Amino acid sequence: MKPLLAQATDIQDEVIDARRRLHRDPEVSFKEYRTSQFIKDILGGLGIEIIDWGGETGVVGLLRGDRPGPVVALRADIDALPIQEENECSYVSQNKGVMHACGHDVHTACLLGAARLLAENRENLKGAVKFIFQPAEEVNAGAKAMIAAGVLENPPVSAIFGLHNNPNIPSGQICLQAGGLMAAVDTTFLTIKGSGGHGAIPHRTRDPITAAAAVIQGLQNIVSRHVDPLEPLVISFGSIHGGDANNVIPEKVELKGTVRTFSPALRSQMPEQMRSVIDGIASAMRTTADFVYRQDLPPVVNPPDLVAWCRTSLEKVFGSGGIVTTAPVMGGEDFACFQEKVPGVFLFLGVGNPAKGIVHQWHHPQFNIDEDGLRFGATALAQLAVDYLDQHG
Repeated sequence: MKPLLAQATDIQDEVIDARRRLHRDPEVSFKEYRTSQFIKDILGGLGIEIIDWGGETGVVGLLRGDRPGPVVALRADIDALPIQEENECSYVSQNKGVMHACGHDVHTACLLGAARLLAENRENLKGAVKFIFQPAEEVNAGAKAMIAAGVLENPPVSAIFGLHNNPNIPSGQICLQAGGLMAAVDTTFLTIKGSGGHGAIPHRTRDPITAAAAVIQGLQNIVSRHVDPLEPLVISFGSIHGGDANNVIPEKVELKGTVRTFSPALRSQMPEQMRSVIDGIASAMRTTADFVYRQDLPPVVNPPDLVAWCRTSLEKVFGSGGIVTTAPVMGGEDFACFQEKVPGVFLFLGVGNPAKGIVHQWHHPQFNIDEDGLRFGATALAQLAVDYLDQHG
């Protein structure tokens, strides 16, 4: 068989075109209707069976090889972000206020490319490949919905692989990391209640704004003084709302935040530690606090034995020098939900290239990628599927 990377190079223009079509027409979580139809049209043209998983968006395809064997799953997320794009390119988003600023168009195009490679090598597959195009990763809901609907069953999946672009890694390389790769994701909801009044008569109020400011500062002491400095922990607030006028102290302030951890033990301690600090500061400032801590996603943890196996497979694509490691990141990914159910490995695909101006991080309005990396992403997913089925079939 012609090496898969050579086959991917032959179709790289098609993969790039798919990515650009997706980039022009981004859709936010659970609204990926045109994106899903685009995927179905391509899979159908490849003779891949479309499985109705029960959702309005998202696509599941099944490619059965010519020989019986296990089922391996390949996953890509498909949703975009509510961000106004600021790039100047021929494929800039045509949807106002919506952009593929996290590169899910990249993941989708890579998986479509892998589907093409695998469909054209069906006779070499000792089993089946399930293609999972998942909606709503950005709101931490898509993977849970698909798993609850049974996408890992009928036929049951033995292992799953996925990737995420990474602009900090040069195009043509891939990060394969054992252990923790991405953090657990939790969400906090906090309402501080006081008694409002005139901004010029603060002693007649119980000011929730100053209390909120003190709480935000106080919670950082958990990171710097309550937890081992070598233990990763982030406590951040991204939303604060209170009051409407410059000279009116409001009745309440509402805050929403995120907590990121790797350690299960530390994660389990965070609700009580945060509640203790919040209640103490709020009480000292004559206010009250309602606090809700919601666990959203577990960390992405790659099993060392499966990572070791992946290295042998991926060396066929990248060589030993093209496989790199990186420090874990505090961003989260609901691929972790699949890993809780079946063995799985998540990869970082290099798409960075400063010489081409590809330097912006995820969620930036000028985020872009070096499209030369797309053929490597498509090949990596296809190679892992072929080799897994060959070894386990």
